[in-house]
Amino acid sequence: MQRQMDIQLEKLKKMMIEMSSIVENQVELTFLSVKEGNKDLAKKVIELDNDVDKYDVKIEKLCQRIFALNQPYAMDLRFIMSAFAINNNLERIGDIAVNISESAISLKALPHFIEQTKFFEMSEVVKEMLKDSIDSYIRTDADLSKKVIATDDKLDNLNSENCSYLKELMKKDSAAIDEALNFFVISRQVERMGDHCTNIAENVYFIVEAQLIKHKYEKQMFLDEEE
Repeated sequence: MQRQMDIQLEKLKKMMIEMSSIVENQVELTFLSVKEGNKDLAKKVIELDNDVDKYDVKIEKLCQRIFALNQPYAMDLRFIMSAFAINNNLERIGDIAVNISESAISLKALPHFIEQTKFFEMSEVVKEMLKDSIDSYIRTDADLSKKVIATDDKLDNLNSENCSYLKELMKKDSAAIDEALNFFVISRQVERMGDHCTNIAENVYFIVEAQLIKHKYEKQMFLDEEE
């Protein structure tokens, strides 16, 4: 006979996957709304935030119920503890998608310098990080979680290049300052999405390997013992 806690854990995982799907959709629509200047897509992202918030509350309550009614240990305990953190990071990614969509709505048109920025490249990197972080959770795949963590450096570098370009642009072209500032903020928000994807991956690694990785210590964690 299946343990009651196993049934609850399966329900928890199902809810996490459903929430992840909505957040992935938000992120996809957000970047598309900027690329196409489509305000209707941006509004759809904002509408979906209510669904994400509902899942956030449901998942937190379910985690609390599992703790209250059971005595989880080992991997089950790590799974539930990480669900709290992953849930929070997914909710924050959804919030950032809303922020970017609100910025997209305020844009009259795509600025002339958009192709010279790293925005589109950054958006592709973040979508891959989000997909891989969610897949690593679904499959409890530590290797895939390590890939996400490693990719964060690439995103940080792109953000740095993007911000440097926008700063120089504002110095040279005063007429572009407002639009450049808008994309400066958007760039930082995309980078923050990547940070939350990394946090999800770190929690997946904790579930599988029972090792905590925080504040980029993974570079040491993933070395061979001799190194």
